[in-house]
Amino acid sequence: MGHVIGIDLGTTYSCIACLEAGRPLIIPNLEGLPTTPSVVSFTGSGERLIGTLAMRQAVTNPANTFYAVKRLIGQKFHSPGVQEAQKRLPYELKEAPNGDVLVVLGSKTLSPPEISSMVLGYLKACAESFFSEPVTDAVITVPAHFNDHQRQATKDAATICGLEVQRVINEPTAAGLAYGLGTKKNGLAAVYDLGGGTFDITILEFSDGVFNVLATNGDSYLGGEDFDNRILEWLAEDFLAGTKIDLGGDKLALQRVKEAAEKAKRELSFILETEINLPFISSDNKADSKHIRRVLSRKTLEAMTGDLVERTVPRIEQALADARLSPDRIDHVILVGGQTRMPLVKQKVTEFFGKAPEEHVNPDEIVAMGAAIQSGILDGRVRDLVLLLDVTPFALGIETESDGYEMIIERNTTIPTRKVKAFTTVEHNQRRVRIHVLQGEGFLASMNKSLAVFELVGIEPAPAGVPQIDVTFEINADGLARVSAKDKETGLEQKVEVRPSSGLLPTEVEEMRRRQTGREVVKLGPNV
Repeated sequence: MGHVIGIDLGTTYSCIACLEAGRPLIIPNLEGLPTTPSVVSFTGSGERLIGTLAMRQAVTNPANTFYAVKRLIGQKFHSPGVQEAQKRLPYELKEAPNGDVLVVLGSKTLSPPEISSMVLGYLKACAESFFSEPVTDAVITVPAHFNDHQRQATKDAATICGLEVQRVINEPTAAGLAYGLGTKKNGLAAVYDLGGGTFDITILEFSDGVFNVLATNGDSYLGGEDFDNRILEWLAEDFLAGTKIDLGGDKLALQRVKEAAEKAKRELSFILETEINLPFISSDNKADSKHIRRVLSRKTLEAMTGDLVERTVPRIEQALADARLSPDRIDHVILVGGQTRMPLVKQKVTEFFGKAPEEHVNPDEIVAMGAAIQSGILDGRVRDLVLLLDVTPFALGIETESDGYEMIIERNTTIPTRKVKAFTTVEHNQRRVRIHVLQGEGFLASMNKSLAVFELVGIEPAPAGVPQIDVTFEINADGLARVSAKDKETGLEQKVEVRPSSGLLPTEVEEMRRRQTGREVVKLGPNV
């Protein structure tokens, strides 16, 4: 095996790292920068741009510039999160035949994993330029609260760009790993990870090289994008009140406002007020040009986004409850993700835990560094670590009679894990059983998320309740599940890798990989 890179595939920015002389090192992108915007854009001629070059297209070519795709990956089109995102995204979404979400590019459609694979492919090229040799292996991080569908979709994205994923590791776990090994400290830590699109809170314990995740919780639709959108809405509403012009239908104008909102938000982490100045944003029926010029203070920003920060608190409380800890037991608080630079976030975290978070941690780079350390653990280059024990963020079980739900693996179970439970038939002479695998903690099957359905066929005829069928759940170190059912009488067994019931088929992944490695040019047509 050659070089194995660690990749933090973020909603807004991505970062790569490697292990050099036993220490994690950030690999700069082709422009010499430590992070890369997770943006892909297509020009009218079909040229594909990635990163900073793509981000520059966001205002002039909004319909064909794709960002925040991580919020769409592994999701259904009609899910609440996708429907909410669709209102604000300048590019078009549509429903796939299997119910997944697709991104519209001219007369074509692209899946979110395919777009993410383009970002990963660029990062792969950056690493190859850095090492001056091919790179084929990676450890990739995902939000701790990503479900099975989202994890598999992320692995598909890596496969499409020609990367072999050695391990999928949770982002806050990676951050805790980098922090713990870097500082050589022991104790209990809370990793508060508020990135561009997701929020995770993870409680872990590290002691003499043993890293044990005790509990994790999070929100897959809470991040910096939501803070940006609050400023955007404030500006658009103010503009409507002053000019009677609704910017909602003007994608170009909205993208300009969004960029200005993000810039203002970043500035207000360091100064108390900033001016937002957008000349010629629109015009009225008299062809008079209209402008946006507003002063935004940190106090106003905190007032309009305070509820978003408060939304993280119940998640922290639940994670601590699952770990059977109180806030005062936490020794170290680690902030991860660019949104944690906001003073209000730091203030809330300090108030909750009664101690200030660690200041020397770079929230944009620590996750990729942890992924690089994980690569060293896998190939034996990191010897300071004895053991890394992560957990599954969701409960898993199967549907039973009359919409019942039998939980087999509980939330926050240490992985990898394997559990077996015996079931039986409900009808006389029943020859087959249907195994419906679910994810969640609702007491009814219909309240949980469907992962997969398969059948065990060929059961010997017998009265109801006599056959014994062992259902085995296994979750590997990547957090991906495998389920099998075995009739103890006949020895018949049926297994299923719990890939999403929708998602990309292996043949589709392979076709996308062929297209991308061949650098097929996408023709958008004359209307783009």
